[in-house]
Amino acid sequence: MAVNKDWPGGHNLNEKVMVALDVDSRTQALALAEALQGSGCWLKIGLELYALSGLELVETFKQMGFSLFLDLKLHDIPNTVERTLKVLCTSGVDMVNIHCAGGYTMMARAAEVCHEAGIKVIGVTVLTSMGPEDLRAIGVQASPQEQVVNLARLAKKAGLDGVVASAQEAAVLREQLGPEFILVTPGIRPPGSAKNDQVRVVTPREALQAGSSYLVVGRPVTRAADPRQALAALWE
Repeated sequence: MAVNKDWPGGHNLNEKVMVALDVDSRTQALALAEALQGSGCWLKIGLELYALSGLELVETFKQMGFSLFLDLKLHDIPNTVERTLKVLCTSGVDMVNIHCAGGYTMMARAAEVCHEAGIKVIGVTVLTSMGPEDLRAIGVQASPQEQVVNLARLAKKAGLDGVVASAQEAAVLREQLGPEFILVTPGIRPPGSAKNDQVRVVTPREALQAGSSYLVVGRPVTRAADPRQALAALWE
């Protein structure tokens, strides 16, 4: 168990990690969960695993003691998102997300539904695979950081609990949106590991120091020969 005595209260740092189960089989997802059980980390169910198994693994993972982030990035008209969340909020997950680009009304209605169910809801700002050129290609002239901040401010105004953003934007978001606003940061890579398709990446400790609340880590853990050892190695 990765415990850092320099962290307030000597907390288990693994509680800050959401391991992305981006795998192509139910069997592999269960094997990873078994390897990580008791470590303190969250599990993230994304689109690939959801397409394979829907919500059937949620109860299993909860019985194993995991907190769960259902990462489906909903983006549709407000009524459709609201009705979908009413279903998802009965599944037992602890956190869900939507796209901030869906607008204020969509986010506000999502927040109302999720909070009635006692579930955290966060908004996706700018995907960590996107750089300035990618934003310009879709008509956004703001820099990635400017766009992240704009969308995060709107998300907070709409009542969302936090946002998904690169840890490179974490410091400015923490400064502008306060200590309670949740910052979930993908694009986390241990020192020396491959970036793969991520553009804006930082190390785990850099992300926490910048103000991240939770770190999403995928391939460095899930594709390791020993996932539990790889999880511990994030803090070395």
